[in-house]
Amino acid sequence: MAEASKPDSSSIDDIQKSLEKQIADLRKEVAKINKSISERGAELVADAEEQAFGMYDSAAARATRTAQQLRTQAQAVSEVARENPGTTTAVVGVIGLLGFLAGMAVGQAMNDTPRRWY
Repeated sequence: MAEASKPDSSSIDDIQKSLEKQIADLRKEVAKINKSISERGAELVADAEEQAFGMYDSAAARATRTAQQLRTQAQAVSEVARENPGTTTAVVGVIGLLGFLAGMAVGQAMNDTPRRWY
C-alpha cells in the first residue's frame, strides 16, 4: 500500500511543479502587460502635454495679436475724441441716457408687482 501512495505523491509533485511554473509564467506575463500599459500611459501623457502646450502657444499668440489690435483701435478712438471733444461729449451722453433707459426698462420688467404710472 505504501508503494501505491508513492506514485501518487510524485504525480502530485509534478502537478504542483507544473502549476507553480504556470503561475510564474502568468506573473511574468502580468508584469509584461503592466510594463506595456505604463509605457502606453506615459506616451499618452506626453502626447496630451504636447497638445496642451501647442494650444497654449496658439492662444497666447492670438491674445497678443488681439491686444495689439485693441491698443491700435483705442489709440485711434482717443485721437478722434481729442480732435472732436463736443461730439465725444454728445455721444457719451447719449450712450449714458440709453443705458439709463434700458436699466429702467429691465427693472420694470423684473418687478413682480404691477404699478400704475399715472
